[in-house]
Amino acid sequence: TGKVWLVTRHAGAAEWVRRQGVRVDEAVPHLDVATVAAGDTVVGTIPVHLAAQVTQRGATYLHLAVDVPPELRGRELSADQLDEYGARLLPCRVTLGEEGAE
Repeated sequence: TGKVWLVTRHAGAAEWVRRQGVRVDEAVPHLDVATVAAGDTVVGTIPVHLAAQVTQRGATYLHLAVDVPPELRGRELSADQLDEYGARLLPCRVTLGEEGAE
């Protein structure tokens, strides 16, 4: 199996992922997709176009999804708060449509 990347700038998210038992080989605040290889796993919340590039490279993308109430958006959340708001890891395979497609 490949390398597991955690992409986050938030200590609460890193702690939450650790609590899920996910082995993390490298934690980075921003992902350089060129460093991702086939068989790797990327965990976090990244822009959709980068997620598409990750999956095109043969890697797995696990999206850290959480239903944050509007009043807490933009705030640092603890691992306990992430649990409270239903944080989960969703496997995603992202493909982008052709430019101009409807």
